[in-house]
Amino acid sequence: DMWGIDMLFVVGGNGGNAAANAIAEECEAQGVVCSVVGVPKSIDNDILLIDRCFGFETAVEEAQRALLAAKVEAMSARNGLGLVKLMGRQSGFIAMQASMASGVVDACLIPETPFRVDKLCALVARAFERKGHAVVCVAEGAGQDILNDGSSGTDASGNPILKDIGPFLKNEFKKHFKGDADIKYIDPTYMIRAIPTTSTDRIYCKILAHNAVHAAFAGYSGLTVGLVNTHYVYLPIPVVIQAPRKVDPRGKAWNRLRASIGQPNFN
Repeated sequence: DMWGIDMLFVVGGNGGNAAANAIAEECEAQGVVCSVVGVPKSIDNDILLIDRCFGFETAVEEAQRALLAAKVEAMSARNGLGLVKLMGRQSGFIAMQASMASGVVDACLIPETPFRVDKLCALVARAFERKGHAVVCVAEGAGQDILNDGSSGTDASGNPILKDIGPFLKNEFKKHFKGDADIKYIDPTYMIRAIPTTSTDRIYCKILAHNAVHAAFAGYSGLTVGLVNTHYVYLPIPVVIQAPRKVDPRGKAWNRLRASIGQPNFN
């Protein structure tokens, strides 16, 4: 109020939108006239109800490059195994979409679907027998039930502190194949979200920005903008922060991927 700010735009994921909601509620309680508008930005694409966050398509495009590189490395050795870990703390949208787009993945592991290491190793062994190599894509939040040693907590934002599934799987594969597999581990980490955006994401981001400004000038507050069922809408922030959006293990997208790569139920 003392700075004369009457519009605040918050770009972020569930944490950022929760902060925006808290600011909007405090402004109302203190009688401060300020429009607080959120813009959904989560690389994991895990904001409830929103079709997609801007930047997600760019991340999938770059993640696909890592998978294609793993394919080349795996093909270049006898019993070559390319293991790629991608971002995705609670939601496996990046791993699922990149696996579907690349067309080179033999197994995709996401947080929403538990798996058994022995069944995963059996699938990789069958891939070795069939074509001499394999590619496995794993989201960073997958397999946390396997890694849980009772010491897991939460960070300052309330997000669960994850164990590192990538090196764990690499070691499990080494133990299972007893040196008879050439394993290449690729972890692009933040590179997939730190590159120039695709034209689709650029346009989508600008439309969200325009809609956010329109909402603020109209006097709305405590809402976020987004694309829902292909329509641009305004949503109350409390609606979208109540839970993260996740891949539906019984949904079409996940089972379309499983059918295309022949992935069995690992649980």
